[in-house]
Amino acid sequence: MNLFIMNLFSRPQLFFTWMLIVVFSICCHEYMHAYVAMKEGDVTAADAGHLTLNPFRQMGWFSLVMLAFVGIAWGAVPVRPQQMRHRHSDALVSFAGPATNLGLFVLFGVLAFWTKEYHIGSDFSQRMLLLGSLLNIVLFMLNMLPIPGLDGWSILRSFFSRIGNLNSELMNGIFFVLFFLIFFASDLLWTIGKKMTDWLLYWISYIL
Repeated sequence: MNLFIMNLFSRPQLFFTWMLIVVFSICCHEYMHAYVAMKEGDVTAADAGHLTLNPFRQMGWFSLVMLAFVGIAWGAVPVRPQQMRHRHSDALVSFAGPATNLGLFVLFGVLAFWTKEYHIGSDFSQRMLLLGSLLNIVLFMLNMLPIPGLDGWSILRSFFSRIGNLNSELMNGIFFVLFFLIFFASDLLWTIGKKMTDWLLYWISYIL
């Protein structure tokens, strides 16, 4: 299996495009977690400097190195649900990240349509915008999965508090089972993402 970093030499345009889109999308995702947490009464992330799009703050060195070498990355902001205004504040904070990806999915789609319809920029810029749209809908679907460590789990736990009382061994078992399900279903997420991107472009062309 070839490492993603090999694209730096064989397809440098793809390498840097992917790096740029992933970093931007994750940083926007994490920024909104921090912003909504602050609005809900928890300033932990804000005080830690997460109201920024700086990837070194939102993602960290290790995540950025992993992105360069294998093409995947992540981010995280510290939150304290007990400091938030009400019992569902944590769900709002958790949903803020995926909702941002959903918004970027639409924004990149609209920009991709405009570049093609009005002959703005190059074919490469259109492909980059389409990739941005596709990546963000995949990030939305992935993060909404009810798996420990993902936003979907925090949202589910907010409405079903007993889930948080599961013992650690059971939680670890659930985590590993679902992790492998995601691993084998990753192609399915991208397939669904491509169809949703096509569907978005169709409706944009219909509306505009």
